[in-house]
This record gives sequence, structure tokens and C-alpha cells, in this order.
Amino acid sequence: MTKTNSSSALSSSAPKAFVIGWPIEQSKSPVIHGYWLKKFDFAGSYEKIAVEPGALASFIAEMKDKGFAGGNVTIPHKQAVLAFADVVHPAAKRLQAANTLWFEDGKLHADNTDGYGFLANLDQLQPGWDSKKGGHAMVLGAGGAARPIINGLIERGFSTVTIANRTKEKAEMLAKLFTELGYDDQLQCIEWEERSEQLCDIDLLVNTSSLGMIGQPPLEISLSALPASALVTDIVYNPLETDLLRQARMRGNLVVDGLGMLLHQAVPGFEHWFGKRPTVTEALREEVLAQL
Repeated sequence: MTKTNSSSALSSSAPKAFVIGWPIEQSKSPVIHGYWLKKFDFAGSYEKIAVEPGALASFIAEMKDKGFAGGNVTIPHKQAVLAFADVVHPAAKRLQAANTLWFEDGKLHADNTDGYGFLANLDQLQPGWDSKKGGHAMVLGAGGAARPIINGLIERGFSTVTIANRTKEKAEMLAKLFTELGYDDQLQCIEWEERSEQLCDIDLLVNTSSLGMIGQPPLEISLSALPASALVTDIVYNPLETDLLRQARMRGNLVVDGLGMLLHQAVPGFEHWFGKRPTVTEALREEVLAQL
């Protein structure tokens, strides 16, 4: 009886959300959602919770009883969490990974908002960046971050996406994933050593790797062959201006930093959990930058 009363009290209280991962200390999601909760003067809460891989099933099973409306999922749980969802949305299904969970009509939904965040960041900071039909993008890296970005680029009408990764086999595995989804002719892989010379017809250059991040090896690339009209973006946001972005800016290319992707991917989740759609503002950017 005591346990039932406790669960009922939790469920009827203000909405709660979370971010889970292992480890989780590095997550900036609480800063983002905490800012919006304060801005809207909501009574809800958002917390980061360290969940070991072996404890994921029990955590998901107890979510509702603990009063959680849903939450974010980061490494290493993005793929494993799909097994526990009642409804897997198209992006998460295509990418075989989810970063956002929420309850709707008594069912647990799972979606992937990383691609949305990437596109929304470019839309906000460089409107019209995708106006050219059938563009050609080069994606550096073939890890988990590359998947939703490539998916988003294909959805936006890019006819060709070239993947360059330090291990070409990993790039080919990623390309195979999209081939199996029906995008046979849109993905191509090149050797890592060819990345600079293959920039001559690129409209968008994206670094999805950790190269250039503080504490990581530098991203070594020459932009001399890159067209002046190309947009350059980097998902690394610490430092905010990576060496790639600095090089591109100094030669006159338009650039977009990676912080906005982190901010925009959080928007759909907040709306699902707390019932209001927030906006990404300069004040929010400054709030998160202060925590880096």
C-alpha cells in the first residue's frame, strides 16, 4: 500500500525528465532544459542519471512509476533502448538508434532528433543553405553522429554524400546501411588521404568526428580545393571555433559552429515532456557556453 501511494504521488507531481548514459558527467542537457524550465517558470525537473548497460532494462521498466515523462538517451544506450520502446519513430528506426523517449497514450515512444538538430542549426544560422538542388556534401567521420546527419542531408535533397573516415571499412559499413534503406547511388566512400583533394565540387563540408575537439588530435585538412561558395560546419563545440572553422572563415567560406545542433536537438524532447515548444536563442547559447 505504501509503495502504491508513493508511485501515485510521484506520477501526479510536476513532470520530470532525464538524460541517461554511462558515463554521464559530461552531458550539457541539464543546462539546456534547466534554462527552459526556468524561462517558462515550470515546476518540472530534468536530471542526469548514470545507468550502467546492465541496468538499462530495470531503469526503463521503472520510469513511469518514478514519475518520469521521458528523457534523453546518450552513449552507450542509443541502440539498446529501442528494444524497450512500444513505438519507434521513422528516424530512430532508420538509424537504429534513439536519443529521445516519451510516454504518449500509455506507450513509450522513441525517436532520434540529432538529424533535426543538425538541420535546424544550419537553417537558423545560415538560412537558405540548402537552396541548391542536388547538392554534394562531404562528411568527415563515420561514427554515431554521422548517421543522423547523412540521413538529414538526404532528406533535404542532397544527391551525393561522400564519406571520408580514417578507417575506410567503417565508412563502407555506414554507406551499406543507407544502401539497404534504398539510397543506392547517393553514398560514396573515399580514402581518408583523399579528403583534401576531393573537395573541388563540394557544397557542404561537415566534420562529424571528434578530431579538433579539446583533448583530441587535430583535424588535418587543406581547404585549398574547396569552392568559395561552400558552407563548412563542425559538430565539435569545444572549442566553439575549431581550427576547421577558423580556416574556412579566413578564406571566406560561410561557417556554422556545432553548438546549435546540441541546442536544437533538445527542442522536440522538451515539448513532449513539458508541453511547450521552446526556442533556441542567443541567451541560451551564452548559458551553455558559460558551462563549457
